[in-house]
Amino acid sequence: MPRVKGGTVTRARRKRVLKLAKGYRGAKHRLFKTAKDQVMKSQTYAFRDRRANKGNFRKLWIARINAASRINGLSYSQFMHGLKLANIDMNRKMLADLAVNDADAFKALTDEAKKALK
Repeated sequence: MPRVKGGTVTRARRKRVLKLAKGYRGAKHRLFKTAKDQVMKSQTYAFRDRRANKGNFRKLWIARINAASRINGLSYSQFMHGLKLANIDMNRKMLADLAVNDADAFKALTDEAKKALK
């Protein structure tokens, strides 16, 4: 019985890894062994950072809401507390969008929050 050579399968696997490593610097896009290590590391970063990205966006939205609410005379925490008391249930993404694109609507929300705080 002749020995089994995994030529096509092995080549396909190596090509797949090297294709993923396209654009990497130095040996990391040329040599299979280093490319494989870097691709695995890169996929780990990608997985981790897809989750980190969500937190980064939340921070951005909070910073925008804070800036806009301070222009209207409230701190971020006072503004959010006022909205809760006024039974206005709006997520931070939408509030940040209003803060940037529709200052009048955001001012109306801050007025409602101020009324609820009193």
